[in-house]
Amino acid sequence: MASQDGATADRAPAKGLVTIADTRGGVMAAIATYGSWGVLPLLFHQLSPVDPVLVVAHRTVWSLIFVSVLLGVGNRFAEVRAVLADPRSLRTMFISALLLGCNWLLYVWAVQSGRVLEASLGYFINPLVNVAIGIVLLGEKQNRWQVVAIVIAVVAIAIQGVALGTLPLVSLGLALTFGFYGYFRKTVSAPSAIGLFVETLLLTPFALGFIAYSWHAQGIGALADPYLLVLVISTGPATAIPLLFFAYAVRQLRMTTIGMFQYISPSLQFLLGVLAFGEHLSPVGLLSFALIWVSLVIFTVDGLRRRPAVPA
Repeated sequence: MASQDGATADRAPAKGLVTIADTRGGVMAAIATYGSWGVLPLLFHQLSPVDPVLVVAHRTVWSLIFVSVLLGVGNRFAEVRAVLADPRSLRTMFISALLLGCNWLLYVWAVQSGRVLEASLGYFINPLVNVAIGIVLLGEKQNRWQVVAIVIAVVAIAIQGVALGTLPLVSLGLALTFGFYGYFRKTVSAPSAIGLFVETLLLTPFALGFIAYSWHAQGIGALADPYLLVLVISTGPATAIPLLFFAYAVRQLRMTTIGMFQYISPSLQFLLGVLAFGEHLSPVGLLSFALIWVSLVIFTVDGLRRRPAVPA
């Protein structure tokens, strides 16, 4: 998605300093963030005549340009230099950049190939993949309800595999690339806009190389159409602007509250797949989604139940 692209919290809300107006603004910002990510298939579907690799290459370059302008206006390039000067952070962000690029490419390809429902399933199961990563790689202890949620999700994926006749590779690929992106990204203390700038900066040489290769091999191709050219340029602000909303939202809301909004994106993708793009949802496929929704309800309710009380 991300896109629903692994944005991380810029700063936690300060106790006692968040007003009701701030909270309402945070809620609106969170809805704008995840709503924007949820309707991205509309943009990428319009770009179906363009090679998905070329779409991602342009998305990388135009995101870098747009975020550069935002950081320049905010006078934040000192933060960028701090990240670039740290070899450990740079190595980690190179890995996260590659995972982000793979996630973007798989997502665009899925939309252009008529697999929006599979993409939405991937982002529905992503929170559970994050839990699994915590168990396997970080040795985190999980309670029985989280384990139950993961088991139900595994059953749902198996059922989806039966419906497709193979493993749901698109769903698993999106969930795993986004999950591991978050795993590596959280080890670097860079705000979301700074992180996106560095990641797209690291990917831009590859992106420009493919754009040059495509130009040499095919000419301007489908992008000779001014409408498609405008759309491909718009992938930059479409990537960066939701991050601004997200950065505001996380300053006003608890992260558990933010987590409740993350299901807006795959829900909108699901609705677009069925209603806008006419993708077929078989009874077996619907059962798979229903089990995922049950597992997410268990996961979310358990998280809310275990949330520590905050003094008034």
